[in-house]
Amino acid sequence: MGQRSGGSLMVSVSGIRGRVGDSLTPDVVARYAAAFGAWSIRQGASRRIVLGRDSRVSGPMFHRIVTGTLQLAGCDVIDIGLTTTPGCQLAVEHHEAAGGLMLSASHNPIEWNALKCVGPSGLFLEAAEGTAMRALVETGIPFASWDEIGSVTTDDGVASRHIDAVLAIPYVDAQAIRARKFKVALDCVRGAGATIMPALLHRLGCEVVAINLEPDGRFPREPEPVPANLGELEQLVKTSGADIGLAVDPDVDRLALVSNEGRAIGEDYTLALAARLVLRHRKGPVVTNLSTSLLIDDVARAAGVAAVRAPVGEVNVAVRMRELGAPIGGEGNGGVILPEVHLGRDAPVGTALLLQLLAEERRPLSEIVADLPRYVIVKEKLERPDASLDVVYGALRSAFPDASVDSQDGLRLSWKDRWVHVRPSGTEPIVRVIAEAPDDASARELVRRSREPLDALRR
Repeated sequence: MGQRSGGSLMVSVSGIRGRVGDSLTPDVVARYAAAFGAWSIRQGASRRIVLGRDSRVSGPMFHRIVTGTLQLAGCDVIDIGLTTTPGCQLAVEHHEAAGGLMLSASHNPIEWNALKCVGPSGLFLEAAEGTAMRALVETGIPFASWDEIGSVTTDDGVASRHIDAVLAIPYVDAQAIRARKFKVALDCVRGAGATIMPALLHRLGCEVVAINLEPDGRFPREPEPVPANLGELEQLVKTSGADIGLAVDPDVDRLALVSNEGRAIGEDYTLALAARLVLRHRKGPVVTNLSTSLLIDDVARAAGVAAVRAPVGEVNVAVRMRELGAPIGGEGNGGVILPEVHLGRDAPVGTALLLQLLAEERRPLSEIVADLPRYVIVKEKLERPDASLDVVYGALRSAFPDASVDSQDGLRLSWKDRWVHVRPSGTEPIVRVIAEAPDDASARELVRRSREPLDALRR
């Protein structure tokens, strides 16, 4: 769970994020980078820290600051440059590093950036690890002496190794996918997707028509790959006759789909369809977070396995997957986690799984989607009140006495065919209210009723 610190700076399990030049300043970035570096090399024998960034305009500046700061903390920096978040996670594992720092604010608006902290396992830091690391920001960071300053080396093989790992998934039949000669429309929102997505698709024999490949961080639209932001990709699918449209977020851990009919089908379908494919080849539970669609429950039920819910946050889902030996998991925001590659959200992995699904089913994506039940998800963001949200949760329990209650992360109230989840965001100074139901009116009514105690607090 995140907290506000110093204006709009968001301090959460996985790191810090804020508006560049406002709460995210060079001294803030340096303090947290130094704390992460010092904490990481205390944990094990390695002094190696992997450092990458997405395409955000402020990325090169913060990259230079973090490089020098890590050196002064005694770390040997492995600079992987412009890259993806899953690429950074895989590089930590490849180099057996003490950890990794990824400069990316993921789906946040253009004026934001962030430090994402990756542990030696390639997972984002767990809660206790994040607390211990951040304590060094307060207590002081032990810097290296002049003769113990760390080195800097570069690694430009991250994307090619990542593609090799994706193509090595045992049940991804690259030859069968190539034989289909899929036409794929691609939108990389001028993020880091250009470093890997076209190359992966070409390796899979796809004809690629693409927009927004320039990795300059000047996003032409809001960068979150939700249907409202994918109009240009929808049009590209229609005009090009593509079999599928793929949209990634700036750091390429989320994947959203546009059907062959030129309709953005909603990011919740990415994980549901990937799970449908994987569960044909591997048996075990599907793990997702509390804000993910009931589509996952439907897919799991059809495969005869359990759907397990974890708190929102990639690391929470990944840890639960590791505990349960789950073959597939992820988040309803388009984040697919396949442990056979690594325990992190990965849009290239999701891409290969979706193309394999199309190859196996030999019918259009629109027909496959039509097999699944239809739900409507309504999401609202409200300014976070200064008061505790416990009052809100209590009022909602009283208002919905017949609901099943899950309080792992905020409050989730559920019924057989609908649910509502109220929680403070870990990435923005807001409260999220998300509801799902079989129709739009029912979902909006759940959101409206759940907003009432929040609106009362802010009056």
